[in-house]
Order: sequence, then C-alpha cells, then structure tokens
Amino acid sequence: MNKRIRLGVLTPSSNTALEPMTTEMVAGLSNVSAHFSRFTVTEISLGDRALGQFQVGKILDAAKLLADAHVDVIAWSGTSSGWLGFGTDESLCRQITEATGIPSTTSVLALNEILEKTGVRRLGLATPYLDDVQERIVANYRDIGITCVAERHLGLHVNFEFADVDELTICNLVRGIARAQPEAITTFCTNLHAAHLVELLEAEIGIPVYDTIATVVWKALRMTGVDTRGLRDWGRLFREVI
Repeated sequence: MNKRIRLGVLTPSSNTALEPMTTEMVAGLSNVSAHFSRFTVTEISLGDRALGQFQVGKILDAAKLLADAHVDVIAWSGTSSGWLGFGTDESLCRQITEATGIPSTTSVLALNEILEKTGVRRLGLATPYLDDVQERIVANYRDIGITCVAERHLGLHVNFEFADVDELTICNLVRGIARAQPEAITTFCTNLHAAHLVELLEAEIGIPVYDTIATVVWKALRMTGVDTRGLRDWGRLFREVI
C-alpha cells in the first residue's frame, strides 16, 4: 500500500479559489490529500495595513495548526513575496520548519525554481493586482535576471474579488501577453480560478503557463516523493518539469 501523503496548505482567509482547486488537482492521486489552515488576508496593496497581514507570527500560528495534522509538507499557497521580496518566503520557510519540524515551500519559490529549471528569462505576468504592486513584482523579477516582457493586470485590491474574475477575462489576459512571445507566462495569484484553464491555453498559444496554485502543488508533491505526472492533465508543468 502506498504511504498516505498529507499536503498542508496555508491559505489567505478571503481566498475561495485555491482550496477547491487544490483539492480537485490531487483528487486523482489515491494516496494524497490536502489540508488547509487560514490566516487573515483581505487586501493586496502596498499600504501599511495590507503589508502587515503577512507578519510571520500569524503565519506560523496557522502553520502550527497544520502540524497538528501531521502533514508531510507545509506549503504557503500565496504570492506575497512577489511584492515583498523573494527573501521573505525563504525566511518564512526556514521559520516554519524550525517551528514545526516539517519541510516548507511556497507558490513563488516553486515558480522561481521552475523558471530556473526551464531556463526562462523572458516572462509574461498576469495578475489581478494594482499598478504599484505589479511594478514591484516586475522589479523583483528583474533583480534575479528575469525580464517581464509583457504583463497584464486588473487593478483590483480586495482579495475576495479576485476569485470572481471570470474565465474569459483570465484567458484574454494570457492571450494578450502571449503576443509578445515570452518563454513562459504565469498567472500570479492563488485566488484566480486559472489552473484548470492552463491545458487549454497552452494548446492554444504554444507557451508554458505556470499558475501559482499549480506551482506549489507541483513542488509539494516533489518534496514528498509523489510522481507529478499523475497530474499530467493540468498542464506541461506536471508532464515536463522534473
């Protein structure tokens, strides 16, 4: 019998996309289940109140609740280090593991690993975020040698509203970015219903699409020794990136 693998997933409190999407993704893996713990996130902006939502203490409290379930990995399914700086996720993972003894990863660290593995230096960026948040993400990628050659964003800041962005809007963001022929495109927000669109979009535009709900699932599975090809219908990431 295969060992039962339990994925622990840290979730923004107002996010209604990542839990059902993550659960659907792993449903076809007979020995894998996903378990969730929330902490307060209601707004995405560069204002002090919004930035304060990502204080490490609150996230660690949520991680410790996942540890009670004896999960095999703790994954932050969020993109906050896109604007806070990638080092914040690296530090967060260290502190989660120190506090719980459980390996940890994040959506953005997983995405960055994928971009490195696939040699991507020309990236397309699709988000629902505000202008200044988007600019910060672009700048942080520039600092690690990745140029956002095309980007689209929706100018939203209420996190709950991100999940109401319809499929056509998401597809059109990606299609618009694809015209610049980046080496890959990321749908960079875990409260977008986008992961299930990846296979369709990749077939249409011929460019890999890395959704940030999917990236953290990919990494969590790899960390726990699960063959990601079991999720091959969720995009090239799960078939091709080893």
